[in-house]
Amino acid sequence: MLQKDTFQIQVSSEIGDLRRILIHSPDKGLGKVIPSKAQDWLFEDIVHLETIRKKEYDLYVKVLLYFLDPSLIQGKIQEIDAKNSMRQFYKPNQPDFYASEKVIELEVLLKEILDEQSVRQQLIAAVCATENCNYQQQQLLMVLPSADLATLFISGTLPDGKIFFAPLPNLIFTRDLGTTINNYILLNKPARKARSREALLCKYIFFNHPFFEAYRQNIIEVPQTDEHFLIPEGEIDQQNTLEGGDVMMVSNNHLLMGCGERTTPLAASNVIKLLFEKNVVQKVTVIKIPHKRDFMHLDTVFTQVKKGLWVLLSSLFNPQQNDQELQPINYLTETKKPDQPEIIQFENGKFDRPKRFERLEDLLSEISEKELGFTEKTQFIYSGNNVFPYDSREQWTDGCNLLALKEGVVLAYDRNDKTLDAFKEQGFTVIKAADLLKKLERNELKTENISNTIITFPSAELSRARGGFHCMSMPLFRSEL
Repeated sequence: MLQKDTFQIQVSSEIGDLRRILIHSPDKGLGKVIPSKAQDWLFEDIVHLETIRKKEYDLYVKVLLYFLDPSLIQGKIQEIDAKNSMRQFYKPNQPDFYASEKVIELEVLLKEILDEQSVRQQLIAAVCATENCNYQQQQLLMVLPSADLATLFISGTLPDGKIFFAPLPNLIFTRDLGTTINNYILLNKPARKARSREALLCKYIFFNHPFFEAYRQNIIEVPQTDEHFLIPEGEIDQQNTLEGGDVMMVSNNHLLMGCGERTTPLAASNVIKLLFEKNVVQKVTVIKIPHKRDFMHLDTVFTQVKKGLWVLLSSLFNPQQNDQELQPINYLTETKKPDQPEIIQFENGKFDRPKRFERLEDLLSEISEKELGFTEKTQFIYSGNNVFPYDSREQWTDGCNLLALKEGVVLAYDRNDKTLDAFKEQGFTVIKAADLLKKLERNELKTENISNTIITFPSAELSRARGGFHCMSMPLFRSEL
């Protein structure tokens, strides 16, 4: 078992140096998605598992290790690549698995809690109840080794290759499992049935793994309404659902929450009250975005790059035209649509006096300049360089969904050309992940000296899963800014 002695969780920004992260590498369940079930399982298409693993995600793991836990990989990449056909470096329960305490594989934590007999029995019963297993199936799970049981819970596959459960292809998007808010953890409550087992596994990990023992009292679950069973299943807005991609910790006392397709106003309201009651933060800004697949989560619309630099899609929050520009059609159509973007900011103890922002840029500028101490004018880089149709195309392929390893050093997909051009215009270096790793291995670069850099990754398959590097990460610890 990984050591817990110095294990800490603390995240108070989106851009502090990343020190500990929870991920899940693509498992064989991802390769079991079939066309007729793809949309039910929240995928746009089926993807090619080996391409995702060997040519895309494995690069991500290497870069994370080089920045967060370099002793496990520095000078070893040639040896790792020589064994790449077996991929034992990336697979839990294999002799050569990297087993980092900084870049933590979720499946390892799951296996370790299943070694505890009482937890094992409870989790088997809970999963079998949600999956409608019969008694014989439940007894079969009782005798599986912990490693095989963890794999089964995640990939849906028995050791003999037989499919026992539906896979959990969205588990690679660990951001949605929960959010670290200072030294608290907010667990999600997914909006779609396809992710309910993920939430259950995550709940058991955080409440039972020794890593989080010191933080058990700091785990927040989305509260359920007393009469939730009376809500019609199709009425999403009345449900109490929240997903981690809609939650961002932007400064010590300020949390952003998105309300859209996956996170409802009811859940946001309940969580805001809990956060204020526990004094976890003093300010929460809710950003209401359209209920569309295009804008699935808040982090598909914008993410932070530096104290005074953000990447975003501008089309949702353009200011209203002034009177001189209005045309007759403006008066003949509805001026306020139900899913019109809104930005509403609440402060602890001041629910009756919320603050509103007309533009997303105004909110982000206030965060940069008044909360993070940025002394110049806040800058924005727009998806597709703000040119149609590239703005919409590149937002769809996660041009705004970037993960900061540290301030000004972010991970991105290589396919969003116009957005990358906009970064170059701002003075950023754009380097391919494979080229970066070669330079690091040859000691031509050191991670601590890298700044104002976009590290790009191949994305032929990963981007089709509809999630970028912000989605594929759950930060557990960041240095203070």
